[in-house]
Amino acid sequence: MLLELIPGGAKTFLSARQARELIAAITPSDAAARVRLRLVVELIEDLETIDRKTAPLDASSGDQQRHRLSRAGNRKINRVLHIMAIVQLRNRTPDRVYYDGRRASGKTSMEAVRALKRRLSNVIYTRMLADRRCREWAGPGGQSGTTLHSSATGSNPHTDPSDKPQPGPNKQANPTPTPTS
Repeated sequence: MLLELIPGGAKTFLSARQARELIAAITPSDAAARVRLRLVVELIEDLETIDRKTAPLDASSGDQQRHRLSRAGNRKINRVLHIMAIVQLRNRTPDRVYYDGRRASGKTSMEAVRALKRRLSNVIYTRMLADRRCREWAGPGGQSGTTLHSSATGSNPHTDPSDKPQPGPNKQANPTPTPTS
């Protein structure tokens, strides 16, 4: 959208700061250009918000170079992932083996837990995608093989012998009393 506003275009990959500098000089010529400019400004603001959330924070001390990830994001999901990781570490599971491998490669315990949480989130995401694909081919109600049309609807519904009413007890208008002994 930004390329449409700038005569002659601009480079394709821009940072949010570079995009802000480019739009500062734009004067929209018509109503459509004003709408595009407003949308571009909103998109740049969204990009700046995302950059603030995902940019690692410097946590270096002395010779040790480290970056701390932002704590922004969904805290409930992070808590669930943390609990999942801790539960996996209690028993000899494939995830415990993965954690031990991270520790053996020189990671601290917190770095190894973070790697395990990332691995678990990848497993969950893959499962969610698989579930979504299953729902796409499933019929109404989420079950495969279901349709929107009932076999009992229409002008000539299909009935099996088991669907037909069975004869019941003989009901007479004036029942004959049975003799008592």
